[in-house]
Amino acid sequence: MIIETVFYLILGAVVGILAGLLGVGGGLIIVPALAAIFVYHGLPNDIIMHLALGTSLASILFTSISSVYSHHKHQAVSWNQAAKLTPSILLGAWCGGLFTSYLGSDILKPVFAVFELIIAVYMLFSVKAQYHNTTPSLVNFSISGGIIGFISSIVGIGGGSMSTPWLMWHGNRIHKAIATSAAVGFPIALGGSISYLYTGWNHSLLPQHSLGFIYLPALISISLSSVFFAPFGASLAHKLEVNKLKRVFAFLLIGLAIYLFTS
Repeated sequence: MIIETVFYLILGAVVGILAGLLGVGGGLIIVPALAAIFVYHGLPNDIIMHLALGTSLASILFTSISSVYSHHKHQAVSWNQAAKLTPSILLGAWCGGLFTSYLGSDILKPVFAVFELIIAVYMLFSVKAQYHNTTPSLVNFSISGGIIGFISSIVGIGGGSMSTPWLMWHGNRIHKAIATSAAVGFPIALGGSISYLYTGWNHSLLPQHSLGFIYLPALISISLSSVFFAPFGASLAHKLEVNKLKRVFAFLLIGLAIYLFTS
């Protein structure tokens, strides 16, 4: 248990820095890492991915608060846009969690792996969203928010890998897009976490110390360290060349995707 807790603390530190630095969901690392741990501990295959996804989203609740606060101090968050995205994001994230309850881990693993590969390619080739529509309509916000929330909940991430380019596409500079993306990560994590808690409540295969599909020992340790390190990542985002770091991160995602395909 001590070794396991130490690993969770290290994992939380890594995802906290990434959440603030790159504006990507820490779930891209948390989910495969937790899945590997749960396999090692012999948890039933049917719920491994559900536990990993639910725990990932719950931890992002805390990471996003810390990260957003730091971005807000730099006056980088577009609260107006975040507010317009939030209602549909909440609904989409809730529906995404419900949808995964009908899927087994054997389906969720390759789905997550494919998503990681897509994000890796996006980062590796430094694909940049060009300004397209700087004044999106409320309908645009609603539909886009619902899609971002739904997909993010299915793959257990804070949505930054989708909301950041969407915000850039609609007229935001990279640092403001990252900061605002961190802000909308909270409603994604909230809607998704509640959904995974609800669908996993009293599931017969749950391990001890679980609330629905949220594994509390991992959640507590990851959240503690991620909250501590997220402001550090957010500060670095305003000082470092983010695009070069994203290419390095892309190779890590490719490795994690290969693990999921072969495990």
